[in-house]
Amino acid sequence: MSSRSALRAPSLALALAACGAADAAVTSNVALTSDYVFRGVSQTDREPAIQGGFDVTADSGVYFGTWGSSISWLSDASPDISSNVEIDGYAGYRGSFSDSVAYDIGAIYYWYPGSYPGGFNSADTAEVYFGITAGIVGLKYSYALTDLFGYADSDGSGYLDASVNWGFADGWTLNLHGGKQWIENNEDFEYVDWKVGVTKAFENGFSISAAYVDTDTEEALYTNPQGEYIGDSTAILTLARTF
Repeated sequence: MSSRSALRAPSLALALAACGAADAAVTSNVALTSDYVFRGVSQTDREPAIQGGFDVTADSGVYFGTWGSSISWLSDASPDISSNVEIDGYAGYRGSFSDSVAYDIGAIYYWYPGSYPGGFNSADTAEVYFGITAGIVGLKYSYALTDLFGYADSDGSGYLDASVNWGFADGWTLNLHGGKQWIENNEDFEYVDWKVGVTKAFENGFSISAAYVDTDTEEALYTNPQGEYIGDSTAILTLARTF
C-alpha cells in the first residue's frame, strides 16, 4: 500500500503531543516487491517497486503515519504525465468492542505529485474507512470523498475488503483476501479481486511473502498503452523489513 521514516525530532515531538502520545510507539518499514499491486491492479506495469513508511501509535489508540511507493501507472497512461511516486498520509483510531473484536476508523489521502497536462482529472484521492476484526477475520470498507484515482464524477465510490490472516506455524501466516471495487458513474470499470498468499516473519524484523492475485476486470478497460493487462493474474514476491 520510498521509506520516509526520517522525521526530525522536534516535528515528531509535536506530532506525539498532538495525539496525546506520551508513550507512543514509532515504527518504520521498507520493502522491495516484484510488482506493486493495489486492489488487484498493478501500479507499476508488472515491474518491481520500492516502498516504505512510518507509523506512530499512541497508547490511547490514536495513530498516524505515511507510506510511499514508486509507481508508473500515471506516466504509462500519458507521456505528458511525470508522476512516478505515490505518497499516502493517514490517521485514525483503533479500539475494541471486546477481547476478541477490534475496530479501526480513519482517513487516508493518496497523493501523486508530478506535472500533468491541462484538463487532467487529478488522481489524488481522499477516503475514509471503517474496519472490524474478529480473531483472524477482518472486514473493511473505504469510501471516497473525492473522485477516485482520476475517474470522472466518481466521488462516493466504495471498496469492500474481506481478509483472513491465519498464523498456522511459528512465524508463518496464511493471507487470504477478497475485495469489491465500486466506482460511481463508471460502472464498467468495477471489479472483484482476490489474493492467496503466505508470509514468513523472522525475529530480526525481516519478512518475506509470496502471493497470487487475480481480478475479473475487463481486459480491454485495464490494458495500458504499453499493451500490459494490469488486472491480469500474477504472482508477487516481497521482501520487507520493520524497524
